[in-house]
Amino acid sequence: MSVQAERTHQKSSFTTVIIPALLLALVVRIFLFQPFNIPSGSMIPTLLIGDYLFVSKYSYGYSRYSIPFSPDLFSGRIFGSMPERGDVVVFKLPTDNKTDYIKRVIGLPGDEIQMKHGTLFINGEEVKKERIEDLAYDEPSGRVRNLPQYRETLPNGVSYRILDTVNEGISDNTEVYEVPEGHLFMMGDNRDNSTDSRFLNEVGYVPFENLIGHAQVIFFSLGEGAHFWQIWKWPTAIRGSRIFDLVR
Repeated sequence: MSVQAERTHQKSSFTTVIIPALLLALVVRIFLFQPFNIPSGSMIPTLLIGDYLFVSKYSYGYSRYSIPFSPDLFSGRIFGSMPERGDVVVFKLPTDNKTDYIKRVIGLPGDEIQMKHGTLFINGEEVKKERIEDLAYDEPSGRVRNLPQYRETLPNGVSYRILDTVNEGISDNTEVYEVPEGHLFMMGDNRDNSTDSRFLNEVGYVPFENLIGHAQVIFFSLGEGAHFWQIWKWPTAIRGSRIFDLVR
């Protein structure tokens, strides 16, 4: 075989392997799972900065935000299914429809949501909130902080941990939010350090169309200050106990 023929054969083989692989990856990303990483502490203690997780794209159906770059091909959702109260969800920020946010679904369409003295009320009923052991939180400096931690249980029985670190904080007492049809009310588990639906001008009510998917499982986790590509830091930075934890 000549040199030119060999090069042509190699190019053909490369194309035959790479193009199907890229198409398969795109199909998986659009229809099945998409990886996300956690850049902020708004969902502590459920999710930590440096967690990497898979989000299921099929849980709530598909919208234009399911597709890379969100092309305006159609409106609404195909095979849409409303989240359950308590789901941890990735969505496009309504104020720009570009930025990815991750929060917990607290209010469904038609619900009335309010915070009173740091306690959540849904449709006028107080949500159960129990004080549990402090969270020992490792800061990048190496210092360990003990943060006040609570267990909150929603009316449908979904239970999870939250932080309430500031008494009578800026978002501990709110108006009554009436969730519009076709929208959801989202909150972070780190209640005093989360920009969420309580701040109407910054997040507000999240349209059902803006949902990307349901956070399912942590597949990798690195301590703050370490990046995925910094392989040399993995031996000391990997949080092994968090890998394959389900997101609840």
